[in-house]
Amino acid sequence: MLPLKLILSQVNTLVGDIPGNTAKVVAEARKALAAGPADVILYPELTLTGYPPEDLLLRPSLALRIERALQELEAASLATCLVIGYPRFRAGKLYNMAGVIQNGKLIAEYAKQCLPNYQVFDEKRYFAAGDQPCVFDLKGVPTALSVCEDIWHPEPMAQAKLAGAKLMLNLNASPYHQGKQMEREAVVATRAREGQMPVVYTNLVGGQDELVFDGGSVVVDASGQTCFRAPAFDEGQFSIALHWDQQQISVPVQALEPIPDNLAAVYKALVVGMRDYVTKNRFKGVVLGLSGGIDSALTLAIAVDALGADRVEAVMMPFRYTSDLSKDDAADEAGRLGVRYSSISIEPMYEAFMAALSDEFAGTKRDTTEENLQARCRGVLLMAISNKKGYLVLTTGNKSEMAVGYSTLYGDMAGGFDALKDVPKTLVFALSRYRNTISLVIPETVITRPPSAELAPDQKDEDSLPPYEILDQILELYVEQDLSAEAIIALGFNREQVERAVRLVDVNEYKRRQAPVGIRITQRGFGRDRRYPITSGWKMGD
Repeated sequence: MLPLKLILSQVNTLVGDIPGNTAKVVAEARKALAAGPADVILYPELTLTGYPPEDLLLRPSLALRIERALQELEAASLATCLVIGYPRFRAGKLYNMAGVIQNGKLIAEYAKQCLPNYQVFDEKRYFAAGDQPCVFDLKGVPTALSVCEDIWHPEPMAQAKLAGAKLMLNLNASPYHQGKQMEREAVVATRAREGQMPVVYTNLVGGQDELVFDGGSVVVDASGQTCFRAPAFDEGQFSIALHWDQQQISVPVQALEPIPDNLAAVYKALVVGMRDYVTKNRFKGVVLGLSGGIDSALTLAIAVDALGADRVEAVMMPFRYTSDLSKDDAADEAGRLGVRYSSISIEPMYEAFMAALSDEFAGTKRDTTEENLQARCRGVLLMAISNKKGYLVLTTGNKSEMAVGYSTLYGDMAGGFDALKDVPKTLVFALSRYRNTISLVIPETVITRPPSAELAPDQKDEDSLPPYEILDQILELYVEQDLSAEAIIALGFNREQVERAVRLVDVNEYKRRQAPVGIRITQRGFGRDRRYPITSGWKMGD
């Protein structure tokens, strides 16, 4: 039996930083080889550009930058076979490539064949599709290459098998959503059985704008059994051993990191997404309004876990309707987490605005205008702190609120990043309880009291909205599954509640277009993968 040692590199890249990503690959490869020899080091899809590079792929200098990077990798003369992803032009067309660098030379290339163009993906905008397998010799083993989406379709594996491959290396930049790891492993197992060969699957890790890549690289044997699984969400290089008997590859069961349960995985995704957005964009820290409510409480905990307490500032901005309980809970959580905390009343600002608007408002009744003005006073304060200190303002709206427009433009929506943008309200409660199992940082009264914006006396969210337990089910069916209002009603939901929720989703598209970026954790977030017109005559019952 001939042993093969492979290293799977779950690398966290910076999109667009081709020189930096290239230098990181070389440095990490040398570090890994210093610990012992390896036959191949496998990197993710589009490692050199980072993923997704979007319209950077259209820049005229892309080709030159990639050629320089490949030359640098060749010149590094690494004592191993390096398999890595990058974009490259061939005959005037741009391909999503996987390349093999061995003995200081690029010896083989594979062009991705299956280009995803759904959900968050739009690769057909940029890439031409390949149509040929690539099988190269890896220490005597006929080894095939494939890239990400290729493993979700049977044809590339069938081609590789027909070309004589005995091992498949699959490079990925597969973003996280709830339940994704189980989906991946089921698909990879199916392909391995079809091809009668093991599949080595390596995945990107880290946050990129609204996307989070969760690693979870795996090795599956020819029978479809998962024999190795790398940690979820952790950057690192992971060594695995295979055995070749001149006929087939055998894969002993090795380290199998457990798949995190749903709450743990979602929470980690939110932490990683926030950490990388703040850090990669070089913000000194973050500031947020801490209201005493559950959304800001959970956001504060995520921020501290992502960045450390010394880079987080919380501001309570009370008004005449802010309860003592809210003030106490906010101060309590800030103290538990050790962040800088201050309290700035918006009363003087509000009164100044109302005085300035007195002639405009003469003869009118009080309505949501005055409520929105409170939120906008708070937005002004937070943005001023942001400008002065170089801090990113975190907004705290959840998916349920974003869906139905229960938020104020230029008020609580003012800011640069929203960790909870794709987190339904019911999941906010569950995540808050989960975070308290790690350490008790969110006061229990924050979790148990009825949600309220506290913009009017004795105000409760459910005065304006259906109970969140019902609303979130309706929103999942309408937003994530694209069911019509009539189809949702047919499932047993109250007609009035469904029609109101659906109408609010439809008419508030203009607000969501102006909302800050947020982390995607579902299969249909308000961002890259849900694109509806603002101006539309579509009827909600259709």
